[in-house]
Amino acid sequence: MKIIVERLRTGVFFDIISTMKISRRKVLQTVSFSALVIGLAPRVAFSAPNTLRAVRTGSQPGGKTRLVIETATRPSYTLSYGDKQLNVNLSNTNGDSKINTKLANGTLVKRVTQIQNGSVLTISATLSSMIDALDKKQIMILEPNGDSGYRLVLDFVAGTGKGTKSATTATQSKSATNKQTTTNSNKVSAPSQHIIVVDAGHGGKDPGCIGKGGTQEKNIVLSVAKKLKNKLDSNGFKTYLTRSSDVYLKLAERASIAEKKKADLFISLHANANPSRDMKGFSVYTLSEKASDEEAQKLADSENAADKIDVDGFEQFSKDIRVALSSLQQHAVAELSEEYANSCAKCFNNAKIEQQRGPAVRHAPFAVLRSTVPGALIELGHLSNKSEEKLLKTDAHQNKLVDAIVKSVKLYDFDV
Repeated sequence: MKIIVERLRTGVFFDIISTMKISRRKVLQTVSFSALVIGLAPRVAFSAPNTLRAVRTGSQPGGKTRLVIETATRPSYTLSYGDKQLNVNLSNTNGDSKINTKLANGTLVKRVTQIQNGSVLTISATLSSMIDALDKKQIMILEPNGDSGYRLVLDFVAGTGKGTKSATTATQSKSATNKQTTTNSNKVSAPSQHIIVVDAGHGGKDPGCIGKGGTQEKNIVLSVAKKLKNKLDSNGFKTYLTRSSDVYLKLAERASIAEKKKADLFISLHANANPSRDMKGFSVYTLSEKASDEEAQKLADSENAADKIDVDGFEQFSKDIRVALSSLQQHAVAELSEEYANSCAKCFNNAKIEQQRGPAVRHAPFAVLRSTVPGALIELGHLSNKSEEKLLKTDAHQNKLVDAIVKSVKLYDFDV
């Protein structure tokens, strides 16, 4: 434990933790995060210049090197590569020669230099080994917190140089997302097909909640999931179902499917029940270690009772540390999940689908959402309400739900 604590004292890890509002006591029980991506939205062309505030490196488990570039405002960037070199080109950004890069021991970064070329600032990292071209899941942006500004975080390991000859990774303005742009004569590839994993809750021996008329949640959500997959696929997405038949899956299995498929978004479908037969309407949930209200906590407890989830991928640590690691991973995708959940709720409202009393978006510690993939759990309605039970069984209403979800996915900005 002493070694773990010392590793955690290196500033880079706390850069991540500081955005999560987690106590240092809890931080010292953890070691790492899975590499995740949040795309970076550039400033408009004539905005005030961005400024560099700090550059630092750190070590992550699995031999990963982390490069953190802190700026005053959200950066617009491209990546380019040289022989054992990673270049981060920040547009409309001014450097600062007074900044000394904080280099941690045991990383691939030997030195970092600033190169100002007009309005473009290049942070050039000289490496001790070749690396492969970074994909979006190795890059994330952290919002300002306390004294810290925006932080562009890049994680990488030693590689063979795969993809670096022609690769240029870049942020683009919304107006240019459907166009190809060039930087240093290298074309930015058209966006790859986004992967969505749709989870039909419950199944097999676990029927979920059961309406007064005998309707089982597992059947309703599977029907909606199949319709949703077909509609998403027809709109250009690559969609996978966690289950396509009446089978039982553990909660951990459902989340792991999204990770194995390298999903960009995870949507878990459920139908609700409430002691009050008058309660009806949809609600959308994102993961949080603390429930937003008592009802949200009770719902999470009910859903989580399907099995007891354990934590994989950190077997070298004790169970209490593994549990903390699993918990901390969620905070890195919380912002993206919240963004999708709010958009989803808005689409449901616009479609005139009745909302449950109270906030449309709630937060609770759902085990099925414990993943490094952004996602949300959608309660489609209440089977405990007689009229809504009948409604949820109809193809017309199921298609209405599907249309709202598809619209929310299409509106979701996968690159920001």
